[in-house]
Amino acid sequence: MNSKELERIDSEKMYEVYDKWPQTAKESYEMNLEKFNVKDVDHIVFAGMGGSGTIGDVMSSLLSKDDIHVSVVKGYLLPKTVDSNTLVVLTSISGNTDETLTVLKNNLKSNAKFIAFSSGGKLQELSQKNNISHHIIPEYHSPRASFLTFLYS
Repeated sequence: MNSKELERIDSEKMYEVYDKWPQTAKESYEMNLEKFNVKDVDHIVFAGMGGSGTIGDVMSSLLSKDDIHVSVVKGYLLPKTVDSNTLVVLTSISGNTDETLTVLKNNLKSNAKFIAFSSGGKLQELSQKNNISHHIIPEYHSPRASFLTFLYS
């Protein structure tokens, strides 16, 4: 396949993003984000939509053999099983995904532990305002292109 055929098929040039994935993974891993204390956590909920929510599916699969309950939320409501031993991981590359923001807003008074990942936006603002650990994730091309950043950070 020549470059013209590739550009015809992939007009948004995702191939360029995927070609850089090894470097993106390395840079994300080297960000060396602050560790989150997961002591006493026996339930992890990943809340995110679309490409940003894909990390929840992958982590659920990776953790499926561990002795920890994992839920993936791609909507507005957390499971009723969320309690003080639950870690809610909020993912939204833009930081402005309505469903993810609603999950946080509706559960600020719960006993759950929260951690958020985004490139900024309202999720960063809301996290800072409510003393929730928030990590900046670089935004690449599209949410699905930022998948490795979620995975390796």
